[in-house]
Amino acid sequence: MKGYSPYDNVRSVEQDGRPVRYPDVFATGGLNDSRVGFWEPAKWVLRLRDANPENEVLLKMELGTGHSGVSGRYDAWRDEAQVLAWLLNEITTNS
Repeated sequence: MKGYSPYDNVRSVEQDGRPVRYPDVFATGGLNDSRVGFWEPAKWVLRLRDANPENEVLLKMELGTGHSGVSGRYDAWRDEAQVLAWLLNEITTNS
């Protein structure tokens, strides 16, 4: 199980001693998620940030949703728009 754990597999240095620079991450979580505790993505984001201050890691925690995200068509579209806006920003600033 530990081999599949994103939290347990964060490294701060490569084998040659260079700091690890992870790709930019937009992590999400939900306070009412019965499958993944809200603290799990929060701990993972903190570990990625601590591994290298240059890692760009954002966390969006939904306070009223669970594992499947928000309910309602417009709320789901709003969430998808946020992800797409982040992705477009990444594409335009890193190209």
